[in-house]
Amino acid sequence: MEFFRIIKVKTQEQKIQDALTLEKLDLMSHDIFVIGDHDKTEAAIGGIWGEFTLTRSEIRGGLRFALLECPNALAWTITTGFDPDPEAVIIHLTINRQEQKEAFIEEIETFLDDHSSCLQTILLS
Repeated sequence: MEFFRIIKVKTQEQKIQDALTLEKLDLMSHDIFVIGDHDKTEAAIGGIWGEFTLTRSEIRGGLRFALLECPNALAWTITTGFDPDPEAVIIHLTINRQEQKEAFIEEIETFLDDHSSCLQTILLS
């Protein structure tokens, strides 16, 4: 399954990569947070889905985040400069299931709504 959010903020790839670090995870979401060791590319996190290793990778256009131990292989990208709106920031979240329980889908939607709002605040500053 895949989910999208479009944030109407014009920015650059480099700003996304510089502003959205694991050290600033608490500013990027109210639903996930660092609970242990972390560096530039990995952090032990907790949140609405339990405890996982969150990875952060720089990619063309922005960043990719992934929950390594997640049984749904939950991952998301935050990019700019590409369709469907090259002048905006796109969050694209995926899981490795074609169907999922409605409660989990609602949690994903809530996470994305919160994440979008937090990212808009960060990227406008």
